[in-house]
Amino acid sequence: MKLILIHEMVQIALNAIWANKLRSFLTILGNIVAVTSIITLVSLIQGITEEVKDVILSEVGADAFLVDRRGMITSEEDMERTRNNPRITLDDAEAIRRFASSVTAVMAEGRRSGEVRYRERVLESASIQGVTEEFVRFSTFNAESGRLMTPAEVRRKRNVAVLGWDTADRLFGALDPIDRRVRIRGVPFRVVGVSRRQGSAFGQSQDEFAVIPLGAFQRIFGTRSSLEIRVQPADPGEIERAIGEATVALRIERRLKATEDDNFGIFTSETALNLFNQATTGIFAVLVGVVGLALVVAGIVIMNIMLMAVSERTREIGLRKALGARRQDILWQMLSESVALSVLGGAAGTALGAAAALALDRFAPVPAVVHPWSVILAITMTAAVGLFFGLYPASRAAALDPIDALGRAD
Repeated sequence: MKLILIHEMVQIALNAIWANKLRSFLTILGNIVAVTSIITLVSLIQGITEEVKDVILSEVGADAFLVDRRGMITSEEDMERTRNNPRITLDDAEAIRRFASSVTAVMAEGRRSGEVRYRERVLESASIQGVTEEFVRFSTFNAESGRLMTPAEVRRKRNVAVLGWDTADRLFGALDPIDRRVRIRGVPFRVVGVSRRQGSAFGQSQDEFAVIPLGAFQRIFGTRSSLEIRVQPADPGEIERAIGEATVALRIERRLKATEDDNFGIFTSETALNLFNQATTGIFAVLVGVVGLALVVAGIVIMNIMLMAVSERTREIGLRKALGARRQDILWQMLSESVALSVLGGAAGTALGAAAALALDRFAPVPAVVHPWSVILAITMTAAVGLFFGLYPASRAAALDPIDALGRAD
């Protein structure tokens, strides 16, 4: 019986909304704009967060940490403090291997942009990565064709290279690149493998690179550039212990006194993700405040329209009460109309926001992900707005005396 009454109330509410289509549309326009904004922006934040997480994990690794010259720079003070830090060298990597007992793998890496050429085809600014023999332990890709470099090739500083998928595609097209020779800054390298395609991040290709032995890299670019050191603990659960041992090893290698600060940086993927999450939390808080204000304005509009509806339907309310309708029946009827109005606006806004997010994800270099929880949250919020701001008009309608209502209607 209660289900039948609810169905009837919803049907009457939808009929009343349909009877005043233009007024209803203008009433819910605020909800549509607010929900469209929140769905679109939340989808963008979620998409960017997932993309950044993938990039950070691919760069640092989930169970590894990175040593570089400066570490995480979050302010001008950090920039100034680390300006004169000495460069990271192979000696630093060797010190970590020697003194850090809880570390299982250490890889030194150099990065520069440089020209890669095959005959008349040229990539002017591909990412050139020079790695030590442990790179297989840290590699974020597998070979789609050919193979990865062997530790012996890296140790002997052979002129061999593994190309990113886009690098191979742009240089060779339909040709098989394996065992062909490319020139990196004019120096010939034999291609031994091509990586699997990894896609792009923020519109930038993740497959336009060439990986070569660090010894060969330093012959081309020199030894004055600072390196990065990737470190993998023997036990992922003891990464903090490994970081502590690596810190001690580097301080010993650099002969730092107890009173001197570290002149190098160490960070993990978790550190970078926490920093990013702090930034997006602030953005999200501002977003929630703006959208909340928009929903309050939309709720006030709904309340005013419902008060107008109560005035227009005074005779109808009087007749219903005269025929036996109880106060709660009138209350719930008016509330159902208010909630229905608000939820319709939320549903329309959700659809528009999801469409906008998907369009941005497809046609712009900005990732966007529509999560079900954001849709549920948007609909729930609009229903709550309709319920809260519809309560006063519904209470006024329920409090009408049937005789007075019929008299005023006449």
